[in-house]
Amino acid sequence: MNFLHKAHPWHGIHPGNDASEVTAFIEIVPSDTVKYEIDKSSGYLRIDRPQKFSNMIPTLYGFIPRSYCAERVAEFAALKSGKNVPRGDGDPLDICVLSERTVTHGDILVQAIPIGGFRMLDGGEADDKIIAVMKGDEFYRQWRDVSDCPLSYINRLKHYFLTYKHLPEEKNDSEITHVYGKDEAREVITRAFADYRYHFGVVEGEG
Repeated sequence: MNFLHKAHPWHGIHPGNDASEVTAFIEIVPSDTVKYEIDKSSGYLRIDRPQKFSNMIPTLYGFIPRSYCAERVAEFAALKSGKNVPRGDGDPLDICVLSERTVTHGDILVQAIPIGGFRMLDGGEADDKIIAVMKGDEFYRQWRDVSDCPLSYINRLKHYFLTYKHLPEEKNDSEITHVYGKDEAREVITRAFADYRYHFGVVEGEG
């Protein structure tokens, strides 16, 4: 009977065996003019908000299934940033996936290789963004660490995440404290997996 039902993208998809290669659920793509977000109850995509002004996500964007930004992710963010980070944002761990090929819609699964990330604090909460390349991508597979990315590309991503929710006259309470490399990205992912297991339990078939 389980085959008659669609797996919940957050809880029902295996994220991968370790943090060196993960499954990403893609919610939005660069051509989307609205921001889609997973509805946590149903598992379906819903419209979160129209993209404001000219803000367009530069990459495929979604989250890592069976991950959760809570105590362990916040603890690491506090340790690395030197700031008071009382909690994670209570969402799955976000991921940006770089691909040379055009992907025209979300609601898909992608195998991704993490190469770094942003340490983002949103309203004081840990809201890390993992940066990854699509597995097997002919161009981006050359990038094995975030240090391989041109600074202009990183700045474009940073600009999107610091502005996509805010009108110019609004106060922005988001900040990116660090851009980090592959090793720290894997630590954040591992902690997000641990936070998920602590809050939601071990999924059947996993240790």
